[in-house]
Amino acid sequence: MTGWAPSGALAANIEITSINVRRGDVIQIGGQPCRVRDLVQLPAGAKRLFFESGEVLTLHARSRLAALRMMRKW
Repeated sequence: MTGWAPSGALAANIEITSINVRRGDVIQIGGQPCRVRDLVQLPAGAKRLFFESGEVLTLHARSRLAALRMMRKW
């Protein structure tokens, strides 16, 4: 994931599941932060996550991961 660095924006550490994962969430996989570029709904509540770095991850309905979500200022 080249070119991305945390800025002064507000961020929150959250627990994500296939229900609440969003584009833009940053998930640490194998010690490397990966930003969700796109996602696809799969059967049985699972989602396939596509990351900016090219990796793909299938998040099953019962999976839980720690992530960083950038918060918008209104």
